[in-house]
Parts: sequence; C-alpha cells; structure tokens
Amino acid sequence: MSRGRKNQLTGQIAEHLVVAELGRMGLPATGFSGNIPTFDVLATDEYCRTVPIQVKASTADNWPSDARQWMDIGLDEATSRQEMKGPSQLGTPDLIYVCVAIAPQGGEQRDRFFVLTMRELQHLCIAGYSDWMQPKNWRRPRNPASFDCRYSIDQLLPFENRWSLIRERFESSAPNPALA
Repeated sequence: MSRGRKNQLTGQIAEHLVVAELGRMGLPATGFSGNIPTFDVLATDEYCRTVPIQVKASTADNWPSDARQWMDIGLDEATSRQEMKGPSQLGTPDLIYVCVAIAPQGGEQRDRFFVLTMRELQHLCIAGYSDWMQPKNWRRPRNPASFDCRYSIDQLLPFENRWSLIRERFESSAPNPALA
C-alpha cells in the first residue's frame, strides 16, 4: 500500500472514531472525508446547533505540521537561520481540533483523543518548535529550509478526552428560534 493511501486511510479511520465518540455522547455527527478544507466532522445537538471539528490522525506518538501554519517564520538564506517574528494570524482560532492517536490493531492499547482549540494548538506548536530550535541557534541541522513542526502526545496530555469543550461550544450558542 502506498504511503499516500495509508495516510488517507488513517485520516478516514480517525474521522470515524471521532464521529463514534460523539455518538456515544448523544451528539449526532458526520464526517466529510477531507472534502471540506476547514473541518472534517460536523456535530449537532437536539437544537440544531452545529460545531465544526478538525481531525488530525496519527499512528505514532506525534503529528506532523508546518511551522509556517502556526508562526510568522522565514529563512535567512545568507545565514541559513530561521527567523520567527511571532504567531501567525489564525483565520479560525476557536475551531476545535481533535487529535486522534490510533492504537495498533489487535493490541491492548486504546485509541486516544485530545480535544483543544486551534489557538491552543498554535501555542503548543510555537513553544515546542522554539524549544527545539533555540539550542540550535535557529538553524535546522540537515535541511535549513525545512519547517517540519511536530507536536506530541506529551504536549497534548492536558487536553486528553476534553470532550467538554464541544459541549461548552453548543451551550454557548443560542438555538435557532425558527427551528423551535
């Protein structure tokens, strides 16, 4: 199986796992199989309020991303140093992310879910990337032009099974009176 196909299946599995967990909580949800750029799952409640959710999947203990998604960062080609100017302006900072650590098949481990906002994930990614780059004087050892930024289960632990964030999002929005 090609790497691209395996990644696609991993993402699909994670979406279905999130939909199943939401269903267990009494929240109908549906996945969109990557067909909507901003979110992967849409959850609803009995008042027809909706919450979009971005799902990130991993079969390892970390998730890859691009540092440029989270921070205003560039490369000084003369010095091969990366220069971070601050956090990026996020278009949807309150979008809920569910990072799914998919357990190996047939093992005793269970799938794990980490629920946080895009803004919270941005803070984790900036802190983790900065902590990794500062001792290197902001020069990537092998490829100075790489902006590979990974976040790990260790960083996400405070957000494990924080499904209450989704409930709070529903409760903070008013039901549509036309649907009453």
